[in-house]
Amino acid sequence: MSNTMLLGHSARMRAIARTIEDVADTDATILIRGECGVGKDYVARTIHTVSPRRDKPFVKVNCAAIPVGLLESEMFGHERGAFTGAHRRKPGQFEQADGGTIYLDEVAELPLALQAKLLHVVQDLRFTRVGSCSAVDVDTRVVAATNQNLEEAMARGEFRPDLYYRLNVVEITVPPLRERAEEIPALASAFLARFNAQYGRHKQISPAVMTRLMEHAWPGNVRELENVVRRLVVLEGEHVIDGLRPRAAVIAGGSAAAEGLRAAARRGAREAESRALREVLDGVRWNRAEAARILKVSYKTLLNKIAECGLTPLSRV
Repeated sequence: MSNTMLLGHSARMRAIARTIEDVADTDATILIRGECGVGKDYVARTIHTVSPRRDKPFVKVNCAAIPVGLLESEMFGHERGAFTGAHRRKPGQFEQADGGTIYLDEVAELPLALQAKLLHVVQDLRFTRVGSCSAVDVDTRVVAATNQNLEEAMARGEFRPDLYYRLNVVEITVPPLRERAEEIPALASAFLARFNAQYGRHKQISPAVMTRLMEHAWPGNVRELENVVRRLVVLEGEHVIDGLRPRAAVIAGGSAAAEGLRAAARRGAREAESRALREVLDGVRWNRAEAARILKVSYKTLLNKIAECGLTPLSRV
């Protein structure tokens, strides 16, 4: 899927594309925020692709996937003999990204000690390898991303405010897929074409399945949609989407409690309506025409309501 495919199908994503165009020819540090799976990686790669650094390396660092004890060595490199097992000099990921872009994914997972060193590297683009006294200068653009609330992390003392402000020169917040559902057909079609080509299939998405995709809440965002389309391509039958939940069942922001209150209110209203109908019908001995007159509804509407509520005359002994 092309980056333009991701960035061009809703007003909010087009606004992100415009921001990227505005900062592309600068070296401004960018902080990308958003839930897991919304497409932060695509945004970061787009920033690199449209910048003058496009022909230089794009290096992604998953700050949560590297063991804490190896983070400093992985990011800044080490000299031979710096620690047990360091049999040769190894350039770090900042050096590998020299001239290009380094993408620090899940930056909120960095331990505080490494946050302090990263702050100075982002400021000066200069660091020392583990086990060395010599400074290394690099020309690297820094893009960071997180799915965490950094303001809350700072309040808890888990993220350095000075690093936050240094990274957050330009902030891009990628909205969840449930807030840009108009993109789903284009994204699904792009994934379908890719997986059909990859697996040698000729699958299509039926209108009924596309409707289900449009109605789903997508808690896993674009990544979840990608995986669902992959399943549709590699497995037989449309039952593979049976687990999709309607978007109406999920509140924007993920508040299941608030949704529960609304569901309870709707259920209470239906129960009250059913009780009122039964009282009137029982009162007129199920004379439906008389009940319709009392309730001021048409005879057809009354019959529909009786069916919806599942009402039947009480048996008489």
